[in-house]
Amino acid sequence: MEKEPNSNIIPDSPEPDDSIDRDIQQAKQQERNLLRKIDLHLVFPLWVLFVFGFLDRINLGNASVLGVVKDLDMSGTQLAVAMQVFFVPYILFDVPSNIVLRRVAPSVWISALAFLWGISLSSPSFETIRFILAQLMVGITSMCQGFVKHASGLIACRFFMGLFEAGFVPGCTYLMAMFYQRHEYQRRFSLFWVAGLVAGAFGGLLAYALNHMDGLQGYAGWRWIFIIEGLLSAVLAVPMKFILADWPDQARFLSGREKELLRGRLARDLVRRQPETDGYRGISIATMDRLDRTACKRILSDWKIYIGSIIYLGVTVSGYATALFIPSIMASLGYSGIQSQIHSIPVWIVAAVVTLLVSVATDRLKHRYGFIMFGVFVASIGYVLLLCRPSSTVPVGVHYMAVFFVTTGTYIVQPVTLVWMANNLAGHYKRAVGLAVQVGVGNVGGIIASNVFNADLAPQYTAGYAVSLGMMLLCGVMSSVFAWGVATENRRRERGGRDYRLRVESALRNMGDDDPRFRFVL
Repeated sequence: MEKEPNSNIIPDSPEPDDSIDRDIQQAKQQERNLLRKIDLHLVFPLWVLFVFGFLDRINLGNASVLGVVKDLDMSGTQLAVAMQVFFVPYILFDVPSNIVLRRVAPSVWISALAFLWGISLSSPSFETIRFILAQLMVGITSMCQGFVKHASGLIACRFFMGLFEAGFVPGCTYLMAMFYQRHEYQRRFSLFWVAGLVAGAFGGLLAYALNHMDGLQGYAGWRWIFIIEGLLSAVLAVPMKFILADWPDQARFLSGREKELLRGRLARDLVRRQPETDGYRGISIATMDRLDRTACKRILSDWKIYIGSIIYLGVTVSGYATALFIPSIMASLGYSGIQSQIHSIPVWIVAAVVTLLVSVATDRLKHRYGFIMFGVFVASIGYVLLLCRPSSTVPVGVHYMAVFFVTTGTYIVQPVTLVWMANNLAGHYKRAVGLAVQVGVGNVGGIIASNVFNADLAPQYTAGYAVSLGMMLLCGVMSSVFAWGVATENRRRERGGRDYRLRVESALRNMGDDDPRFRFVL
């Protein structure tokens, strides 16, 4: 008799491992799609705003060689004051701006800042500013019709531009840090930072082209530089309100499932598996969503904020020296007019490419300190070569190469220092205040650079190069202190030296990076 087939045999099915692999690949693809969407709605609009914001910030340097000093009968001191006054409100209002950002939708606040700094570029009449958000066209008309007639008007405009631009960079740093895991953030932030390099590369040529409008409608060419570039900033700010992302839980472009995926990714970034014996396994929250007295005390007593601010101050002197004075430095090397602008373009392009390559490497290696020291070393070599300029044995080509070294090294260090700080601060208010303090203190470097690269010190700029070298070395020393500090704290936490903080659950919920389960990035 023929045996019937066994009806209990299960048909062939995919191997369990294949099914798991497919699930893993699908999850990875979902995360890649999510990141692309965030990049489009966050990094891209901020990049565009920063290009024009940076143009607005540095265009006085171009206008100063295109007639503004002569037309406004400005002295060298008045020009220096116009350069420096921008930084006074910029420094003072960084922290308040970031606190406001925590309470107001980022798409509203950052777009408003961009609009206001664009208006302030060319209008000496500030009574319209309070109506700008409600009366867009009135603000633009005021910008187009208002032109400064005296040095005092230019200084006033620069002051208000600094006031309106205060909070933009720390706000962007803070906002972006809330969307990305710590070791995928650097490449995004460096891409954002490269916007300044793009502005530096082509800002001079744009200013040179706009200067050809000299005499149009009876206005000098340098006036058109302020008007056109300011108008672009103001106009672009309006659509950005509808494109730019808010906080992760409020992002309009994300579906409910995508928000849940994002929350999970950010939580996993802080996962810390602990030994069975310590009685706790789980995900570190490290939150600070209440700005109460205890939170303020934690923020103000955090040594990382002060050391990180000095690090950024050290590199920012060099950053503003290159951004504001490269045309003058090129002129000191023998290039003049359009040639100085053309010769500066390769400098910015090389710096941009290297900055992006370094950002990818530092994320993949999950390390920041070593790359900062590399940038400090490169920039320092450049400054040493520039200080040798009085020697006839050093050809001009070597000094031109030194400008590449200085700019590239500086722009390697600047974005990494900001991300390094963001990586090591946890909780909304801790990041908001800490990053604002860092950027605010760092921008004192703009005042220093404006003084040591004064026109009276041209063409040698010996004091400028020497001070910039010293500040860059200070950046390296303080970076070493910061690295030692976070490494020591990580070891202490691994040994359980901070676990006593876990005993008070209510405090743990608003502890920020003081949470003993949080680990710092080296």
